[in-house]
Amino acid sequence: MIVVYGIKNCDTVKKALKWLTEHQIEHKLHDYRVDGLDENFLNQAEQQFGWQSLVNKRSTTWRNLADEVKENLSKSTALSVLTKQPTLIKRPIILQDNIALIGFDIHAYEQAFK
Repeated sequence: MIVVYGIKNCDTVKKALKWLTEHQIEHKLHDYRVDGLDENFLNQAEQQFGWQSLVNKRSTTWRNLADEVKENLSKSTALSVLTKQPTLIKRPIILQDNIALIGFDIHAYEQAFK
């Protein structure tokens, strides 16, 4: 079963879950708000995608961050901020069975699940 990491009311996560359902790929959602955020998962995601890719700079959470935090973001500070504010993480993320996807791109999903 594929685990999709994200937030259930995120439109991009909804698109990914719908795509998986339509393609009859067994999956479940790990909602950061409900199920929490595992530090090991976050470290693994950072190693796979890089901390810059994990930060969703289009989110309301990003816009509400203090300018000082935004301007001084580095790998160590980013992971700390993401742990405290998981809604800042770009989503959805799938890291499983040699599949590494961040965000939702139909072509990437087609390639990963063919």
